[in-house]
Amino acid sequence: MTVVGYLVNAISLGALYALIAVSVGLVFAVLRQINLAQGEVMAFGAYSLWLMRSLPIWLAIVLCFAICIAGSLVLQVAVFRPLRGASALATLIVTFGVSYGLEALWLVVFGPNGKPVSMLIRLNNTVIGGAIALRWITIVDIGAAALLLGGLYALLFRSSLGLRMRAVAEDFSTARIVGVRIERVVTVAFVLCGASAAVVAVLETVQTPLVTTTLGLSLIVVALVGVVLGGLDHLGRATAGGFIVGFVNSLLGSILPEQQLVFVTSLTFLFVVIVLVVRPAGLLAPRGVGVERV
Repeated sequence: MTVVGYLVNAISLGALYALIAVSVGLVFAVLRQINLAQGEVMAFGAYSLWLMRSLPIWLAIVLCFAICIAGSLVLQVAVFRPLRGASALATLIVTFGVSYGLEALWLVVFGPNGKPVSMLIRLNNTVIGGAIALRWITIVDIGAAALLLGGLYALLFRSSLGLRMRAVAEDFSTARIVGVRIERVVTVAFVLCGASAAVVAVLETVQTPLVTTTLGLSLIVVALVGVVLGGLDHLGRATAGGFIVGFVNSLLGSILPEQQLVFVTSLTFLFVVIVLVVRPAGLLAPRGVGVERV
């Protein structure tokens, strides 16, 4: 594979992690709470695709979206509403526990063996052969991320709903005082998180058509690292951070010899640690921004 092929594949994986980072960063932007359980919403969507493998593809995807949005809203009501006003650390711990609990539930319900999902498997076919070896799913990843991130930008900065969401993110209490309907804004945020989880579930099951119980946690941990790298306090920088981590992860996987591929995630985390030692506020945070050191 040529350098162009490596770069395009890295951009594709970076785009996928950018979508995951959006769903984490959006909840933090609105509620100042970290949602580690978001990965299990993605896993739920992936398992739903396996359960509905006999249905027409379009119907299975629509139902996957409905299931992921419903799962995200259940998390809002059952977990985030009771914890509203709690610290980000408290929410991180609780959602980490929820994530492990749901992972155990998948193990009981679906068993330890992976479940194959063959929907849209033709997207793994090569569109450009030879040294570049570009697959259709790579193009779909980049296109879907560009479309959804562009739509989210338009929603946040070109609509009255986006104005209300940014007001809530800026000052929750003041937004309530001036008449912003907080519950509606929060619900919309979780609906968007559920929709992005469904997109990730569909794209991930095409690239890795074997759904396992650890799917959600493995995706969300890497994405969360990217969010922290970019800067948790700003949705755009958090999304860019997710992209950077996915990009670096893919490049390392392409460059390292096959016997050393087990170190890809470790090297990615080492890269993030080095960056945060130099720039504790995040790689993309403005210079001069202070952070609390523990």
